[in-house]
Amino acid sequence: MDDKTRNKILLLLFLGVLMGALDIAIVAPALPSIQSFFGVGDRILAWTFTIYVLFNLISTPLMAKLSDMFGRRSIYTLDVALFALGSLIVALSPANLFAMLLFGRALQGFGAGGIFPVASAVIGDTFPPEKRGGALGLIGAVFGLAFLVGPILGGIILTITGWEWLFIINLPIALIVIVMAWQLLPATRPASKRPFDWAGMLVLGIMLACLAFGLNQIDTQNFFSSLASLNVWPFLLTGFVLIFVFPRVEKKASDPILNLRLFKSRQTVLASMLSAGAGLGESGMVFIPALAVAALPNIINTHNASYLLMPVVLAMAIGSPLVGRLLDKFGSKVMVFGGTLLLAIGMIMLSSGSLISGLWGFIASAAVIGLGLSSLLGAPMRYIMLNEASAADRTSAQGLISLSTSVGQLTSSALVGAVAASMGGGVKGYGTAYMVVGIVASIMVVLTLGLKNRQQERNTQSALQTSPASD
Repeated sequence: MDDKTRNKILLLLFLGVLMGALDIAIVAPALPSIQSFFGVGDRILAWTFTIYVLFNLISTPLMAKLSDMFGRRSIYTLDVALFALGSLIVALSPANLFAMLLFGRALQGFGAGGIFPVASAVIGDTFPPEKRGGALGLIGAVFGLAFLVGPILGGIILTITGWEWLFIINLPIALIVIVMAWQLLPATRPASKRPFDWAGMLVLGIMLACLAFGLNQIDTQNFFSSLASLNVWPFLLTGFVLIFVFPRVEKKASDPILNLRLFKSRQTVLASMLSAGAGLGESGMVFIPALAVAALPNIINTHNASYLLMPVVLAMAIGSPLVGRLLDKFGSKVMVFGGTLLLAIGMIMLSSGSLISGLWGFIASAAVIGLGLSSLLGAPMRYIMLNEASAADRTSAQGLISLSTSVGQLTSSALVGAVAASMGGGVKGYGTAYMVVGIVASIMVVLTLGLKNRQQERNTQSALQTSPASD
């Protein structure tokens, strides 16, 4: 494949990932308008976010496996089409039917869940090893930046028109992506098909749904007492038990939804743990405006606080492509070590009351965190997976990274909110919460020491290229 065709494919993947990733957070500034339009309470309104992330989590391993079974082009096109249909349903939801909006958001999340892992696998299929780092860096940057840019972009759109246009705007973009995908993506199909692992998909879906619902129902103002609620502990307990049931089900499957072979590699296990920590750090960023309002009341208010996310956005915009280029030269271990170290430093900076007593302290902390997230949400993790997985398992491996990151995102708000509330909120509460995230990031620094160095990665690449194709 020539470079011109690869660049067209990269543009196609860029558009698809951007469209799916933006809708995780772009609705944030529209929530007051949506709440007023439908007349729902705060806890029900929160499902506008939660149901998207939940179905995104369920879809990621499912679509990844279907892509390995039926080919990249077919499943990528299906994912984008489902996302577009969900967007249309949300935009057309009448004021007396909030359930229709939630159904549309679920369908959006279900479609978006497969876009990123399939896109990463396409890069593994079509780009040579020496160019994968840069391509994955660009795609990873889109996903990470979209989570932070979404609220800002949503606010701009809402100043011009109504909340429905946050979703209508997806339709022409999706049409362009579908046409391009059918023209550019290779129509590869496996030589043989194996029965789909419906039992594994069912257990995984129930496990994630229980954990998501239980976490969503926790009252961060009365954290420990809320754990005794029937809306919390039965679901968390069920989810926890199914964590141990799931591997047993997968061992019996002829073609498991989440290939347990991936966990035989220490690199894969470390990459999954580090990705969950990265998701935790990424979602923790949404609390920066709340901390800024409490720390700088004379400068920052609820209307301009979201702009303090811009240093994170700009740092990631600069760092992610740079990390992708450096990755091909230095390997993933060096880049991930640097990213986790910067993330830990940035979080500890945010926890320092004296440092964030001025605006420049916030800006410096956010910039350091953004540079750290450039490595953790960008190319290195997916690079590790491409090195460790065979061609037959590439999409499943990329799905595992997306799944781990999303689990971290899903748990982040509950953790940060619970710690902040238990410490009385304000500067002290959020500062303590960021210290906890900083401690998690410090543990991640230690974990990176177990990753392979550049020479070991090259040896693994050579072994995969010379070994027989996996059945």
